[in-house]
Amino acid sequence: MSERSEAILSDGVRLFVEASGPADAPVTVVLMHGWCLDRRTWHHQVSALEAAGGARIVRYDARGHGRSGATRLHSATLPQLGRDLAEVLRRYAPHGPVVLAGHSMGGMTIMEYADSYPEEFAARIAGLVFVSTTAEGHTHTRYGLPAQLATLMRAGETAGAGLLARCGAWRPHRAVLPVLRPSVRWLLFGDDLDDAALQVTMDAVGRAPLRSIGGFRPSIGAQQRLDTLAALGDVPAAALVGDRDRLTPPACAESIAGALPGTELTVCPGAGHMLMLERPEAVNAALTTVVARAAGSTPVERSRRRRRAHARDEQRAGYDQAA
Repeated sequence: MSERSEAILSDGVRLFVEASGPADAPVTVVLMHGWCLDRRTWHHQVSALEAAGGARIVRYDARGHGRSGATRLHSATLPQLGRDLAEVLRRYAPHGPVVLAGHSMGGMTIMEYADSYPEEFAARIAGLVFVSTTAEGHTHTRYGLPAQLATLMRAGETAGAGLLARCGAWRPHRAVLPVLRPSVRWLLFGDDLDDAALQVTMDAVGRAPLRSIGGFRPSIGAQQRLDTLAALGDVPAAALVGDRDRLTPPACAESIAGALPGTELTVCPGAGHMLMLERPEAVNAALTTVVARAAGSTPVERSRRRRRAHARDEQRAGYDQAA
């Protein structure tokens, strides 16, 4: 039975949070959705984890998404989402090892949390699952198009995002969604399509305020966090991507796996950007494997990662003083 609640963040934004599983479970799994989506895109994985048992599951709608409160434009950034994740962990998973799983923007949120709170990350995080995400902004994004067309499309998308960001908390009217449906299907899905999967996606897009659709775009396009991943050490991890992904193509997952030692890389043939809905079995398998490894992690291993994080902080401080 899931428990629903609202968390008021330190800046007053309200987050809608849903949790299930025993409060004293040996590991907590936190699921983070992608840009313009919501927590419901993880429903296959929630069912798989609940069937397997032994884990507490927390999923939430990011600020400006789903049933959570609207974000101010200046707070529509990935670093802010990293701070939000830190608050969620302190309230909903205050003890024990944690597995973080993020899709698209959710995976980038994990990287921001790791960069801003390295010691806290090292002490608590025992597993990572990155689904259709990137550590390099829009470096590899080609929309499945030739380079010149991709450049033009990115310029148009960026300009359009700036306009949408100034439209406030208004949400796309449901009458517009059928018109958007073919474009969403082309952009986010691969060869095979389940109507129910597309409907879940369209419902989420319909909830996203225009400020969120446009406001988060600059931060998402600019993020560069390969160095952050390289500093995390031997945390159990998986990275999954579809070979038809037009937003975060295989090169994105490959660079994540290259930066984070021990990451298991899975490329799903024929799949697009919505792997949790398109290839739930593959995502479920990766997630349950990482959860099992995290449940068996020891305090000694997490302490070792915490010491490395502390050394990294001291090194950074030294560089700042020298500068």
